[in-house]
Amino acid sequence: MTTEQLNTSTYTVTGMTCGHCVSSVQEEVGELAGVTDVAVDLPSGQVTVTSVTALDAEAVRAAVQEAGYEVTA
Repeated sequence: MTTEQLNTSTYTVTGMTCGHCVSSVQEEVGELAGVTDVAVDLPSGQVTVTSVTALDAEAVRAAVQEAGYEVTA
């Protein structure tokens, strides 16, 4: 049995105001190669992405923008 090393990154996303916003971000970011989980905390705007490979921050930013929101610096 092998144990995979998972990578976790957290981003702050602005503009989300409802459950539909959360779903949109989860769907777009979840489509990135290697992503195994996307957890969104609506009140704080924190988006935690778990993946089996290191993710390119620009790819995550582009996915969030595709959903209609922005990643803050």
